[in-house]
This record gives sequence, C-alpha cells and structure tokens, in this order.
Amino acid sequence: MSRLAHSRLSNTALSVLDLAPIRQGGSASDTFKETVALAQQAERLGFSRYWLAEHHNIDGIASAATSVLIGHVAGQTSTIRVGSGGIMLPNHPPLVIAEQFGTLATLYPNRIDLGLGRAPGSDGATMAAMRRNPQAGINDFPERLDELRGYLDEASPGQRVKAIPGQGTQVPTWLLGSSDYSARLAARLGLPFAFAAQFAPAQLLEALRVYRENFQPSAVLDAPYAMVGLPVIAAESDLHAQYLATTAQQKFLNLIRGRPTRSLPPVEALDWNARERAQVEQFLGAAVIGGPETVRQGLENVLEHTGADELMLHTDVFAQQDRLQSYEIVADAWRS
Repeated sequence: MSRLAHSRLSNTALSVLDLAPIRQGGSASDTFKETVALAQQAERLGFSRYWLAEHHNIDGIASAATSVLIGHVAGQTSTIRVGSGGIMLPNHPPLVIAEQFGTLATLYPNRIDLGLGRAPGSDGATMAAMRRNPQAGINDFPERLDELRGYLDEASPGQRVKAIPGQGTQVPTWLLGSSDYSARLAARLGLPFAFAAQFAPAQLLEALRVYRENFQPSAVLDAPYAMVGLPVIAAESDLHAQYLATTAQQKFLNLIRGRPTRSLPPVEALDWNARERAQVEQFLGAAVIGGPETVRQGLENVLEHTGADELMLHTDVFAQQDRLQSYEIVADAWRS
C-alpha cells in the first residue's frame, strides 16, 4: 500500500453512529450503560462525533427519546461532539426540536450536532400515532427545516415565537439521506450532508455527485462537506469478523421477515433463501468487515471512491466487548 493511501485514512475524521441496540436477553438499561461506555472509548480514541438515531416502536433499538439520550451521553463525556443521526423532523414541531437542542447546546457548548432526516423512523401505524397528519413532512420538509433554523438563529425583528433556550445558539445542522433528495437540499442551502450507506448504499455515489455539483456556499460552509455512514466490523482476523457480522445479517433478515430485531448471538451459518440473502447483502453492500489490514484497506477504498470528508462508523455486533475491540482496531489502523 502506498504512503498516499495510508495518509488518506489518517487525515480523515472518523466518527461513531450508535443505534443503541438491545440484545436478546438484555434490556434498554443495559444498552444505555453500554452506549456511555462506547462514547467514552470513542472520545479517548479521538473520534470526532458520537451520533444517535431516532427510531420508534422497534424492539431492538433504544434511542426513541433521542435528545434525552444525547444529553445523557454528553454529560458522561467531555470533548467529543454528540448529536443526532438523525432526528426525523416530520415527527416533531420545529419549535420543540429547537428548544431541545438549544437546551443541549446551552448545557454542552460547542459539542452538539443536529442531524436531520425526513423518514418516519418507524412503521406506518407508529408514524400515524406520532404525526397524526400522515402527509406531514412529505412535501413541507424544506419549510419545516427553514422554521427550525430560524429558531436556532438570531431572532428576527418582531419575531413573536422564540425558542428559549435555542434562539441564537446556532446549533450545527446537517442533512441526512439515503437518496439525492437531501443531497440537493443540502447543496442548495450550503449545509453539510451525511449519506446513510450503513443500510442503503445503492445511491451513495450519485447522491455525493449531486451534492458536490450543486453546492452553493453559505454562511455555514464555503465548500461541500460530505460524511458517509458505513457498517464496519473489525476483529483479529477476517474469519472472526465475518462470524461476528452474522448478528447484523440476522437483524436485517428478521426485518425482512417482519420479526423482532433484537441483536442475536453470531452463528456459523444462516438459514436464508437466495432472495433473502440478496436483500440482506443489499442492505450491507457498503460494509467493511475483516481483520486489521482488511479493514484498513477497505476504509482506504471507500475514501478513494467517495472522496468523503468524514466517515461515520456503525458497528453492529452482539457482545459489547467485540464492539469496543472493533473500534480499537479501527483506531489503530487510523493512527498508523
């Protein structure tokens, strides 16, 4: 491997995406303790951000009250940026999100990120329970985003409704997506963009192209800034990493089958048909899985093909110790 290839990874910011998984036989309380431990390790290893994602009515994910969990993690760490990857804005009044993240930014200055998406983060029935109006966020996402950003900016003359706290906090706002919709909007507004290749990699390169080609400089950014979410599992060998990866494969398989998605122990072989296997492999198409050198080369290849400014790694394995070790291995590759 060339020295240039090594430098690409070592010069790229790395961050952590935590979906707060609940394992079989575990509890949400266990998950929250492990989330804090992982965030503290990520901070010690020099990762830039620690993001949590909003999901609802999903048995295997404990981050439904995303802003509450962000505050808990920020309070148990000191320097790492903590944020949402993301908040599903159509589920909430923009004023409420501005108040929540304005409060977080006031408690933890210069450490809070607000990543925003427009998907429901749930099934149709749960979406209806939250939104009431089933059309919310489908066509009015840009207007909701403008309203939210207005509550985080300096107050306008004569502004009657203000986010207190929130107004003037300028919480950094990111747009998240798995298609080119948010890429186009982020480009038009001059905002940073994060692509969710950790579960939907198909349109990754096209979305990044659209974002960069259409980017308009803003008060936030002079040039495009693209982050790529990525499934990564590192272990002492390729074989063991592939074994650990069966936890994530089982999760997507159960999602396809409409079954509970709590984390399951790894298995030697999966009982799936050809169609199911193809679907699971599509979800995990961008995954980097292997021993230290395989993971190093895999991350270098992702950076070479995407030109990403930052990678946000999601490691979905059953045992907490394996998750911690995976990030340690990545950090060793990153520093070398």
